[in-house]
Amino acid sequence: MRRQCIKVPKKKGETLRRMLLDLDILDSSLKIGSDKSFLYLPLSREPAPTELECLPEESELIDFDFELQQKKPAPENLLGFSPSYEVIGDIALLEDADLDRRKASRIADALLRTQPNIKTVLKPLTPVIGEFRVREFEVIAGEPRTETIHREYGCRYKVDLAKAYFTPRLSTERSRILSWVKEGNTVVDMFAGVGPCSILLAKSKKPSKVIAIDKNPEAVRYLKENIALNSVKNIKAIEGDAREEAKKFAGTADHVIMNLPHNAYEFLDSAVLLTKPGGIIHYYGITPEDDLFESSIKLIWEAAERAGRHVEVLEKRIVRSYAPYQYNICIEVRII
Repeated sequence: MRRQCIKVPKKKGETLRRMLLDLDILDSSLKIGSDKSFLYLPLSREPAPTELECLPEESELIDFDFELQQKKPAPENLLGFSPSYEVIGDIALLEDADLDRRKASRIADALLRTQPNIKTVLKPLTPVIGEFRVREFEVIAGEPRTETIHREYGCRYKVDLAKAYFTPRLSTERSRILSWVKEGNTVVDMFAGVGPCSILLAKSKKPSKVIAIDKNPEAVRYLKENIALNSVKNIKAIEGDAREEAKKFAGTADHVIMNLPHNAYEFLDSAVLLTKPGGIIHYYGITPEDDLFESSIKLIWEAAERAGRHVEVLEKRIVRSYAPYQYNICIEVRII
């Protein structure tokens, strides 16, 4: 079957696959093609220009002949439609909070029957709320719990979804940040949660020190457990407000990670304070389609100017679609 695809060197294949999944444009009904040097990832639709900009430099948009995937038993075979869910560890999290109990139970039953790795199915009762960024859940089927261990890039993360925010959808982004960090760097993760970014960086042994901060005491409790679970030493877990902690580590960071997309702009002054001359801020936001980057860059410039510093924009990219006409974006800037 002839289909438009992204051609990419094999060494970049997994990164691109996760990226296309995040953008919801990978056609999973077709087998990924390959030859000696390249992978060919089929697309479900034409990528938008802004989506193409965030793909690896070696990527190429071409047509390719694909084979259909051999169908295995899947939830849609039992349901007659494709349910929307994500898997965290052995927990399936239904994404439609408006599902009635009967339909949610049908989906949960289909997931448990066709996905042996899933032991619990949860439905969110609230969006992410409060200063600790948590949700309330209802156990629809399976084991009555919200705690699990999620595996990602050779790391293990223990998390209780009702007590600390976690999403596997940013796994590609966490790996991408790793590519920016050099040996001996100091990294400050201002909103570390249970540690998926901080621990991946620390375990790589590139940075000499990772300072992982979070205000949620439950998140920090799991962060400390995960530090032990992954046997990493060069990481310091801190429970506290990132604004206050920034004062203690002023001017020490080669990299500052600001993955709090709805509210990161409120902490820009602290991020600039943390960054040493020449250091890099990795800023995340949720922005509308008609103003993806410019307003955020303006906020970063203003924070730098207040501190008598200057900004060099290094990269700007879409991480994933967030809602209709809204995107989760990342901007990398050097603070001079």
